[in-house]
Amino acid sequence: MTVLRYTHGMGGDPIVIRELTRAQWPEGLSEIPDPPKKLWLTGEMPPKEHKLLTVVGSRMYTGYGRDACEHFIAGLAGYPVSIVSGLALGIDGIAHRAALKVGLHTVAIPGSGLGERVLYPATHRRLAREIVTQGGALLSEYEPEFKATRWSFPQRNRLMAGIAHATLIIEASTKSGTLITARMVADYNRELLVVPGSIFSKNSEGPHLFMKLGATPVTCAEDILAAVGIEAARQSRAADLSALPSDHRKLLDLLTEPRSKNTLIEVLDMPPATVSGMLMELELQGYVVERNGLIRRSI
Repeated sequence: MTVLRYTHGMGGDPIVIRELTRAQWPEGLSEIPDPPKKLWLTGEMPPKEHKLLTVVGSRMYTGYGRDACEHFIAGLAGYPVSIVSGLALGIDGIAHRAALKVGLHTVAIPGSGLGERVLYPATHRRLAREIVTQGGALLSEYEPEFKATRWSFPQRNRLMAGIAHATLIIEASTKSGTLITARMVADYNRELLVVPGSIFSKNSEGPHLFMKLGATPVTCAEDILAAVGIEAARQSRAADLSALPSDHRKLLDLLTEPRSKNTLIEVLDMPPATVSGMLMELELQGYVVERNGLIRRSI
């Protein structure tokens, strides 16, 4: 086994890059028709019993795409799932960070080698180190000092499609590179999952196109778990909410869509301080989140 150590880049402990033997390859990559010639790894792959979910989407994501990505991944917390993505700007980076935040294993497959001087994009080199230090992995078929090129990304996409049990598309226009991955998922006979979006958004064109072609729409984390063959723990949302005061439940009932605090104050006809206090309690308990001035339900 070839083992390389790199001490440049972000500093700290040396980055150890090792070439995997064929027996150490993730099972899915041995099954695709155009497997890589070599695989290089930094960090640790997940246990074999884990299901791998590739998450891909637009670099030019919307607030809806970001929220959907974080929401679905948070719903997978505690299950034997590893999140795979490409370390790219946009949905890829959001997926990796969301996985780290909730304690899920994550694998990044960049379009470059794994040496820190060439790891692409440069703005995500710190994220890459966080992935490794928190028990995740960086995986590449390219030599450690290989610099990303225009062709290396679409070539890399087949690894993202082939390694996973299912792939989830968050947002993508019809011209997005994400659709290359989606087509490969279909070619490799893997599960293709899509997040439905607004009919007025170009970022919904890709997911809606593949939905018409037979991809599975997902609206909750349980849909993803079912697609990868994991039985979701039975939880009663009604039982959880029944312990809340009636005014808190009334507030949650209003959040069928994200709303501003001022709108909630107006509809509830309560003092602003009271509504603010309720929202703070619900956020601490994980029922709501606030972003860009809008409040939405988490569960």
